[in-house]
Amino acid sequence: MKREIISQRQLFAAPAPERRVDLDWVRIAAFGLLILYHVGMLYVSWGFHIKSIHRITALEPLMLVLNPWRLALLFLVSGAATRFMLGKLEAGQLLRSRSLRLLPPLLFGMLVVVPPQSYVQILESLGYQGGFLDFYLKHYLAFGVQFCDPGPCLLLPTWNHLWFVAYLWVYTMILGAVLLVVPDLGRRFEQAMALLLGGRWLLVLPAAMFAFYRLLLLPRFPQTHAMTGDWYDHALYGTVFLLGFFIARTDGVWVALQRWRWSAFAVAALLFVSGLGLVLHAFYPIGQPAPLAVKIYAGTAYGCYQWCCIVAVLGFAGRWLNRDSAARRYLTDAVFPYYIVHQTAIILIAHQLKGLGLTAPVEATIVVAGTVASCALTYEIVRRVRVLRPLFGLKIGIPFGTPYAPSGLPRLECDRPASPGGEGSDGGGMGSPGQSLVGSR
Repeated sequence: MKREIISQRQLFAAPAPERRVDLDWVRIAAFGLLILYHVGMLYVSWGFHIKSIHRITALEPLMLVLNPWRLALLFLVSGAATRFMLGKLEAGQLLRSRSLRLLPPLLFGMLVVVPPQSYVQILESLGYQGGFLDFYLKHYLAFGVQFCDPGPCLLLPTWNHLWFVAYLWVYTMILGAVLLVVPDLGRRFEQAMALLLGGRWLLVLPAAMFAFYRLLLLPRFPQTHAMTGDWYDHALYGTVFLLGFFIARTDGVWVALQRWRWSAFAVAALLFVSGLGLVLHAFYPIGQPAPLAVKIYAGTAYGCYQWCCIVAVLGFAGRWLNRDSAARRYLTDAVFPYYIVHQTAIILIAHQLKGLGLTAPVEATIVVAGTVASCALTYEIVRRVRVLRPLFGLKIGIPFGTPYAPSGLPRLECDRPASPGGEGSDGGGMGSPGQSLVGSR
């Protein structure tokens, strides 16, 4: 009997072409909130690269609503996008495609986009006397620890907010390498996900994992975004990346996400209120260490809150954000360049506004408007210049002005440019960066 050889593409091929516009909108909204969140970091009491002279502590509860789950959600959506790519690409092709889409923006960002952030940071915190070029050549490209006296030390060059791209590339490479060795692994796990997460266990199992990570790993491995030793973040973000990958084509899970969206929202609201009470020391006196029971509850509540928020967002998005539009198509392509530029724009604009005597509302409005304008201008320039496109995660082969038409492809990808032969692009963007999120619904 002749043995049939099944390729990875056949294993991961979708049975029917559908779309997932809802996940595209989730990704767009998440990165829009990221801009507002990083502007808010100028005004709260938490550490950031630079700070405004104004303190608006009332922002902190609002930002705590987003902080636990916003990045985990993006990694989950990125995992789903990766899964849909395997409907078209072999695992080896996936590794090459993601490397070409993620590494150039990461390296370009570290060498060109991020350095002004570090320069302004040491300018404001240490009163650095040299110019930017002096800082860049003598310190930024030193490839070591700098400015430790009086501190805190800076490891330069750095990726700052682009750590997301670095982590996403590593997770994709590891997953792709495993699939090269065990090509049927994905299908087996998808079957398991359908059984485990297609019902009420959807709200329990991932939440328990997140709580476990919070209680056991975070105290030993604080978040650093430095890749090495960042084991809490790797456990959390690696898990949600794999979750996104394995549930992407598991229809029962997406039905369950919509079914349990209100329950997840209600639980998340209760957990947030109780967690806010812990932050405000409602259960033990200020100045005293938290009792062990409080620490256990806080870690458990945090992990459960993370997952319930993700379930609620995906459930409501699947219910309400399933209509396509020209705005979706534009923002799908634009969101990765916006992400690359936004934090540098925030820091430079905020730095220039210091000393002008502006009130906090006026200053924040200018920072937000200036950041959005800077991102939009950057994207409009980059998408027209062929050599710049890959440096910002855009596909190089799409000429500017090409009309977009729905692809109908069974994967989370950008609409392809209309062409007589029906051949399309892999899309661009950030959700998995460089891979936009249109596909199975």
